[in-house]
Amino acid sequence: MNTPHPIPVDGLVPPPGCPAHGMAQSGLVRLPEITDPARTYEGLRRQYGPVAPVLLHGDIPAWMVLGYRENLEVMRTPKLFSRDSRRWNAFIENRVPAESPLMPMVGWQPLCVFADGAEHARLRGAIVDGLSQFNRRGMRKYVTHYTRQLVAGFAADGTADLVRNYAEPLPMLVVSRLLGMTPDKGPLLVEPTLDLVRGSETAAASNAVVTQVLQELVAYKRTAPGDDLASRLILHSSRLTDTEVIEHLRLTLVAAHQGTVNLIAHTLRLILTDRRFRGNLSGGHMTLPDALEQVMWDNPSIATIPGRWATSDTTIGGQHVRKGDLLMLCIAAANVDPEQRPDLGVPMHGNRSHLALSAGPHECPGGDIGRAIADTGIDELTSILPDMALAVPETEIGITSNWLTTRPDALPVRFTPPRSLGDLHPVNGAPPAAQPLPAAAAQGPLPARPPGAVAARRRSWWRSLLSR
Repeated sequence: MNTPHPIPVDGLVPPPGCPAHGMAQSGLVRLPEITDPARTYEGLRRQYGPVAPVLLHGDIPAWMVLGYRENLEVMRTPKLFSRDSRRWNAFIENRVPAESPLMPMVGWQPLCVFADGAEHARLRGAIVDGLSQFNRRGMRKYVTHYTRQLVAGFAADGTADLVRNYAEPLPMLVVSRLLGMTPDKGPLLVEPTLDLVRGSETAAASNAVVTQVLQELVAYKRTAPGDDLASRLILHSSRLTDTEVIEHLRLTLVAAHQGTVNLIAHTLRLILTDRRFRGNLSGGHMTLPDALEQVMWDNPSIATIPGRWATSDTTIGGQHVRKGDLLMLCIAAANVDPEQRPDLGVPMHGNRSHLALSAGPHECPGGDIGRAIADTGIDELTSILPDMALAVPETEIGITSNWLTTRPDALPVRFTPPRSLGDLHPVNGAPPAAQPLPAAAAQGPLPARPPGAVAARRRSWWRSLLSR
């Protein structure tokens, strides 16, 4: 270690082999209990440099990669830092129980994110080809359709929580349909998917719920394929097994939903609280994509990516990493690395060199889908409710943090209800027809609103479901 007498940092303690490891039993907060991620990351950077020792659930040691250059090195060097979690010392030594909240995220599965080389190329190729069918025009119609449906559920009240009522359900409604699910499934998967990423004690149970829905979807699409991601994966030339199809659908669902929820929530918070951005957006001096890019620098949707596993003993960031050690890629810390951004006050408009979508062979293949959902959704929302304003002081906006992500707790707003709520809602307060809607259909017209649709204060179908 490059620090002879390390001082414990809030939320993190050194792993075995570090002189301060004995302090791990003194009741210090572990990684899952971090309450102030930014402060913790900078404390670690000052103490250890660009790579720091941490403890995960169950006091299992790992390395947190904080530096921008070091993150790129790990991302772009799969021969030294593998994605195959079966290499992990903790797995080999049976130190991770089956019920551990780490398992849904790091337990090996037949997925492209846990593969290297030719196998990675085979699996990733199927995902890339499957996602390529969703063009931006089709995406806009889906997002506009569901944005209007969601707003109709709360607009009459003149108040809403934009996290709970909008940012959380919108991506799931859109992505679940792209996967080929019926309209009733999306709302049921919002909370299990969020819980899965939190690393909570119920993460394994939530993972089982999501997996069960996907198993049923794949079984159905085997007999009735359509123009959706599930069918594309089943029929792809890579000849994926049912298990591989299910796991890649789960990966896409969880990553696209969680990532887009956080992107929408952070961008809405920025627009509502930062006068520079609010004024520029309304005045036309800065585009919404610029605001989204700024958020991807300052508040990446996935703050920490687990992980990479060292294929041999090596040195990175001044730390000696053993073969089989786990490295956590801290994107949030890398994006504000003082070497990369010495002045955090300088806007990053037009600069896409952030690591919010990772880099190298495992760069996120669905980044454009998340951007399209957030861009279109926020644009449509602010058009429908142009006078939205926070209903609480900015200082009262809390931040939800877990071992992988951060986002606003809630965004309570007030606004003038639209004059004609019926014009927002394409269906009479009920879910769309319970049958698959092929992705190709998103490029055609949306269902027409029947006469007398949605009375002024009627709750939407999804809101009623979530309140239950």
